[in-house]
Amino acid sequence: MSRLWIRDPLAIFADGAERGLIVEGHRIAERVAAGQEPQQPVDTVFDASQHVVLPGLINTHHHFYQTLTRALVPALGKELFGWLRALYPVWAGLDPEMLSVATELALAELLLSGCTTTSDHHYIYPAGLEQAVDIQAEVASQLGIRVMLTRGSMDRSAKDGGLPPDRVVQKLDAILADCERVVTEHHQTGPGAMVQVALAPCSPFSVSGELMRETAALAGRLDVRTHTHLGETKDENQYCEEKFGMRPLDYLEECGWLQPRTWLAHGIHFTDGEIHRLGTAGVGVSHCPHSNMYLASGICPACAIESAGAALGLGVDGSASNDASNLIEEVRQALLLQRLQSGAATVGHADALRWATEGGARCLGRDDIGRIEPGLEADLALFRLDELRHSGGHDPLATLVVCGTGRADRVMVGGTWRVEDGHAADIDEPDLIRRHNQAARRLRQLSGLEG
Repeated sequence: MSRLWIRDPLAIFADGAERGLIVEGHRIAERVAAGQEPQQPVDTVFDASQHVVLPGLINTHHHFYQTLTRALVPALGKELFGWLRALYPVWAGLDPEMLSVATELALAELLLSGCTTTSDHHYIYPAGLEQAVDIQAEVASQLGIRVMLTRGSMDRSAKDGGLPPDRVVQKLDAILADCERVVTEHHQTGPGAMVQVALAPCSPFSVSGELMRETAALAGRLDVRTHTHLGETKDENQYCEEKFGMRPLDYLEECGWLQPRTWLAHGIHFTDGEIHRLGTAGVGVSHCPHSNMYLASGICPACAIESAGAALGLGVDGSASNDASNLIEEVRQALLLQRLQSGAATVGHADALRWATEGGARCLGRDDIGRIEPGLEADLALFRLDELRHSGGHDPLATLVVCGTGRADRVMVGGTWRVEDGHAADIDEPDLIRRHNQAARRLRQLSGLEG
């Protein structure tokens, strides 16, 4: 088995690896400390002297399909509930071809930003889109990125007191049957898994309590993780108090979700006591800074959540509320937002990088990724600091985060380079942009927004 030495990095987010690391097959074989040489001969060497080396970034919350509805005029200037009401009728026009190209573009963006593992939360199921998870798994396989595909669901439409229209919700039995199907067909277990599946009812205002409870039971039987939106807005709190007579976290617990296989998207509006309960239960939270700012939802108490013992990861969220699928940009924004929330002395660049790597792995229930450590998967993101914005930077790791960057130079997934010299090997970017724009235009035409 060939051994690759990623040698003498400009900086590396790992202890005892000043001279780089050895990749053997699909795993990290060793770290090379300052003043040391590899323990065994190597076959090839990559000169990393111009690169900052990170573990591959891990995205813990996304909606791939939303790349088709960026900057959509009817949704501009709205908070979450109004934003959703404007977008649901548009998303109802999604078809398999649209979802495929939306997924491809989202994954391409993520790869190019240094992301090697991503989750997705797909909960829109108009007639004809029943194979959504299958489509996403196929595209991810083609691009060579690890995915946690969550089989989302909605069964409470506007006529039942929810937000979504009838066209995008499904019946309980159909949802549960397909959840079991996609887990059986796509979910991989053990170290190095490339495709995993979780079960993910959308939110308290779009699903029934029965669906929440049945999903928790099914996930327990199938031994997969569970995911949902929670604590995103004050409107959600009010909705839960009016509809269920309790706060969102209490509702979550009543439905059997307050347990270690769960991670939540957003987690903004929790009390101190609720944060403690999250940590005690081992529930993870995906912090989505750009999306929360765009929709004016609030600021996730990330530091308090992590201090309570909960896993804390980062998510780009959907490209209709973030308008990008760029995880390295999310790292910088998380740093800035959490310093605003918790103080300059409390949060540093290493914290934001930890959330995007090790924290994300914990959210997804994985111990084989997220760190540069012997025996773990060789998932790596390498960045150059040769842009104008980096000039004069003192500490390379801090420079990468504080000064910002938008694109990785090299990305490796499972020992294979998926991005080289800033370009993804299996992606024709101009053609992808052309096909994606065509699909976005077709979706707008179907909803009457464009002639």
